[in-house]
Order: sequence, then structure tokens, then C-alpha cells
Amino acid sequence: MRNIDKIYIDGKFVTPRGTDHLELVNPSTREVFGRVTLGNEEDAKLAITAAKAAFSTFSRTSVEERSAMLQRLNDAILDRIDELAEANILEYGAPRMASIGRVKLAAANLMDSKEALEQFDFVHMIGKAKVVSEPVGVIGIITPWNASYSQITAKLGAAIAAGCTVVIKPSELSALQTQLLTECFHAAGIPAGVINVVNGLGASVGAELTCNPDVAMINFTGSTRVGKEIRRATVDSMKRVTLELGGKSPNIVLDDADFAKAIPAAVRSCYTNNGQACVAGTRLFVPEHRLEEVKKLARETVESIKVGLPSEADTILGPLVTEKQYNQVQRYILSGIQEGAELVIGGEGQPQGLEKGNFVRPTVFANVTEEMTIAKEEIFGPVLSILTYNNEEEAVAMANNTDYGLGAYISTANMEKANELASRIQAGVVLINGAGFEMKAPFGGFKHSGIGREYGIYGLEDCLETKTITGFDLPM
Repeated sequence: MRNIDKIYIDGKFVTPRGTDHLELVNPSTREVFGRVTLGNEEDAKLAITAAKAAFSTFSRTSVEERSAMLQRLNDAILDRIDELAEANILEYGAPRMASIGRVKLAAANLMDSKEALEQFDFVHMIGKAKVVSEPVGVIGIITPWNASYSQITAKLGAAIAAGCTVVIKPSELSALQTQLLTECFHAAGIPAGVINVVNGLGASVGAELTCNPDVAMINFTGSTRVGKEIRRATVDSMKRVTLELGGKSPNIVLDDADFAKAIPAAVRSCYTNNGQACVAGTRLFVPEHRLEEVKKLARETVESIKVGLPSEADTILGPLVTEKQYNQVQRYILSGIQEGAELVIGGEGQPQGLEKGNFVRPTVFANVTEEMTIAKEEIFGPVLSILTYNNEEEAVAMANNTDYGLGAYISTANMEKANELASRIQAGVVLINGAGFEMKAPFGGFKHSGIGREYGIYGLEDCLETKTITGFDLPM
């Protein structure tokens, strides 16, 4: 049994004031493998106090000093890459073939922040004015369970690059992963109080971060519902907020695309991260006259995907994170059936032989209409909805007919057409013909998918305030 009974405040692992516990459950077996002691409001206040005290000194460190810290953080994570990957498999259910990549991405985020820091012009002249970028202050970082490592390091990297101190409230479902990552932070020798980590619930630790006047900014990734609650709660203290929220990303395949490549890629895009990804292409738009071909290709693709124990080397799709999440996805699958969508493959229940864990049968629905629940709401599981269109205008209108606007995908042989469509789709990131994400480029959403941008220069800028100084013969 793993017993995680410490939090990290002011450079030390300390016993939390909170006394509540949460069992840690292996999603592959639904067996308890550990427990975490949860911090409370008092722990959050202590962490905020430490971060505020450290800010007075850390905010004045040089670019070179902060660059060296980011390098040390990267190195400390890579030194424990195997341990971190195993925790990702055990606690989250990440397939083994993906887990190492997740850890490498977490480390790479820090190097991207280092690069942005070294390129950034913190002081420049506009006319007769000197414009200075200064760290915003203490940042409360609140992260989700579906990408614990990478979300923490992306937000932390930007904060450190800017000269800000942080209090991190990770998902309580990621306690083992958080513990190992925090040990890496400690090993990197970052000054005390710069990084503080408090396990706890959103209603206690998260609420304190959101309302405490000594926290200048909240950087949150999670559901749109919680993001709205955070934004409302920060009004009185006028906090800066960066919110990366939900998605219902469209995937438009034009008639001239190579369907033999585009449709399998679309299925896999929907199923990325066990289907638990805010940018998953969960709505597939195809020409109506090619629907039968699309259904055949989608069915064949799903049949080729191994759903299994994440510890096995050839598993592509692992379990969902909790039984609660499994049950929620089951309800969505049932709603698709009840509302009249055509079940192409998958459906309710677990794959044969995997009844002990939170495994979902990878599912594809066709003849989905825009009014159906599965076409409107974020499912966060391996469920693909296929909708049809008659012309490109209709495809774009349907793609934009959502409250969300995080990601979008386009497949076509005509790059001029692809770029024209990309300019009309309301989404923060558009990927064309299977292109991957550029992690140095800004990431964030339109509409209910969020506020602000993360990664690279944009993530750094989000952690800065701008000051204008005028006078005669101002030195740079």
C-alpha cells in the first residue's frame, strides 16, 4: 500500500493539517493500492504565505538564474522517468507505450519555458516610454487528472520563467504521480517557497486559492463548469485567470481527402489518452454520400485497436480513470442509442475479459444529428459521433454549432482550402492532415473552452503584468 501523507510547503515535506483521506484505486482492477491524506484550507493558507514570502526575492532573480532552475527541473524529471511512467500506468491507466512520452513531454515543457524566457524582452521602448514586464505575483495552479505531469509542468514552467511563485493544487486522483513529481522539484534545488504543492479537494484547497487576496492569478485546467465557478469566485479579488476548459472538437474530412488515412486517424484522435482528452476530435463530419465507406473504415479501425491492461506493451486503449467516469460514459452511450443514433461498433458494457476494470468498449455512432446529447456534450471517453454534411458551408456551420472552441481537425488534399476553412472554424487550435501539436505555440480555446493561452512565449506573457514608465533619458 502506498501512503502519501505529506504535502510540500516552503521547501519541506510536511504533515498536512487536514485529516481526511482518499483511497487511491487502480483503474485497471478497481483495487485500492494506496491512500492520500488531503490538505485543507489551513494548509492552503500556509502554502500561500510561503509563496508570498518567497516572491519578494524570487521576483528579482535574473533570467540566467531562472533559466538554470528550469534546466535543473527538467533534469530531475528525466532522472526518474521510469518511476514516473510506472505511476502513470498504475494510477491513471495510461498505456505503457504512451507513458514514457507523457513524462518526456512534462520535462520538455520546462525546456520550452526556458527557451521562451531566454528570448523574451522584459524591457523595451515604445516612443518615449519604457515598457516593463513584471511577474504578476503568487499563482494558484489547479490541474486535472487526465494529464497531471504535463499540465503541472507547463503552468509551473511559465510561472518560474516569469519570476512568479506558485501553490499547486493537483487532482487528488493523481496523488502518487504528484508525489513523485514533487520529489523531483525538491531534488532540483529550487529556493524554498517558490514551489508549494497541496493535495486536497477543490471545495477546500481550490476554494482558498481562488478567494485568497494574496493569490494574484489562477491557472486552471478542467471542466467548463468548474472554470465558470472559479471565474465568478475571483471577481472580488480581481485575480488574473487563465482557464483551459472543455471541448467538443470537430473533425472535418473533405471529399478529396484520402479516406483510407483520414478516417483511421480520426478514430484514433477521438480515442487519444483513453478518450479522456479535451482536444479529442469527438465529432467527425463526412460527406453524406460517403457515409457507408466511413462506417466500414471506422469499424475496421476500432477492431484493430487493442483495449487491454495498460501495463501490456501493445495496449492502445486503457481504462477510464475512475468507476464514476466509466459510469458517466456508459450513460452517454445509452443516450446515443435511446436518441436514435446508429451504433456502428462498441456499445454498453466492458470488453470481454476486462470486466474488473473501468474499461469501455470503444464506440462509434453514425447518423448522429446535432440535437443529440452525444453531439453536444463532452463525453470524455472513447465515443465517436459521425455526422454528415452536403457541402462545405454546411460542414463549417455544423462544426461551429457548439458552445466549445478548443481544437479542430481538417483533412483535405487542397491546402489552400484547408487554410481557408481553418480561418472560419471557431477554435483555438486547428490541425490539418494529421499534423501534431506544436508545444511552443499558444494553446487555449474560444467560447466556453477557456480564457487566455498557455505554452511558450504566450504562457510566459500570461504570467506577467505590464508597466509603462515615462521620463527623460530613461535607461533600459
